[in-house]
Amino acid sequence: MKNNLQYFALLFKKKIMLNFEFKNPTKIHFGKGLIAKIADEIPADAKVMMLYGGGSIKTNGIYEQVKAALKNFEVIEFGGIPANPEYDVLIKALNIIKSEKINYLLAVGGGSVIDGTKFLSSAALYNGENPWDILQKGIRTEVGMPFGVVLTLPATGSEMNSGAVISRAENKQKLGMGGPGLFPQFSILDPQVVASIPPRQIANGIVDAYTHVLEQYMTYPIGALLQDRISESIMQTLMEIAPSIMKNPAEYDTACEFMWSCTMALNGLIQKGVPTDWTVHAIGHELTVLYGIDHARTLAIIAPSHYRYNFESKKEKLAQYAERVWKINEGTTEEKAYAAINKMEAFFHSLGMETKLSKYSENYRDAAPFIFKTFTERGMTGIGEHKNISPDDVVKIVEMSY
Repeated sequence: MKNNLQYFALLFKKKIMLNFEFKNPTKIHFGKGLIAKIADEIPADAKVMMLYGGGSIKTNGIYEQVKAALKNFEVIEFGGIPANPEYDVLIKALNIIKSEKINYLLAVGGGSVIDGTKFLSSAALYNGENPWDILQKGIRTEVGMPFGVVLTLPATGSEMNSGAVISRAENKQKLGMGGPGLFPQFSILDPQVVASIPPRQIANGIVDAYTHVLEQYMTYPIGALLQDRISESIMQTLMEIAPSIMKNPAEYDTACEFMWSCTMALNGLIQKGVPTDWTVHAIGHELTVLYGIDHARTLAIIAPSHYRYNFESKKEKLAQYAERVWKINEGTTEEKAYAAINKMEAFFHSLGMETKLSKYSENYRDAAPFIFKTFTERGMTGIGEHKNISPDDVVKIVEMSY
């Protein structure tokens, strides 16, 4: 532990960009009318399971387009994957995959459907007795069943990365998984799908993507100038298009910017060579488990408190964020940093996001002890970019969000 702290201290002083490897094999088809490209990407002899969520694809024309593209394939459908993909539902799909000898998966949906498909991709080839072990034991997926994606809800970036998060209501857990075997082989990104997304979900997508960038950016200066500039440009783009996309999601040019920003926020590029945090997500996941709050809204609750609580270790980067993203150039480092947090919180409010937990539940005081217990039991004794945020610190961050 001492050596790790010394290493981080050295990095902090010298601003040394970290070593990294980068490979993203997902093929992107971006633009109008490209759902038909599915037929070119799936092997001709594939037996396909088509996975989707609550059925909105059957009212906005996407279902018909996908079915037309799959007309020459043997297809079994599995619908009903909920937001925060539920393990017990996915196990039903897994049983069908095995009994019907499915060999290709197609996710038609947003992050929840894609994440659920990633779990199935891994579990279908898993040799162990209990698929939950993939998540509980953090088993890395080196090879999964091949799958593709038709994105219907920009937000999570799951269409171009190899990570997933799965919920299990039975034991109140929400756990992550990943590995190189979980990149989609291809993803279809047709911005026309944005036109049918309700404003609440568009707001969620903006905040989810924006916070993804913050988790990879809001740490400490390390000299990765290009990575910082890319991160800042994604946040600036989301802020610029937010009013128009909320007002008119059918405006194609704006929908393009929205969709591509969400993908770029978490396709692996901006995290290379830099320290990353992910404290906001770790805490936010537990708020979803406990209260059923939309994922993005948990991030809006925790992010301001997290940055205020950990102000001293983040103030230099917060000040940079203030100057470059919010154009705040007056004042001391501390003044600019505080102003940036306030501006960020006001941006969330402008999207209809409450940033206090008490606005979502009367039982909000249950959160801190629940999360403390969960983190302690999982051995999460040090999280954040310096691995020094303890369960006691997490309690204080959560209490600040009340």
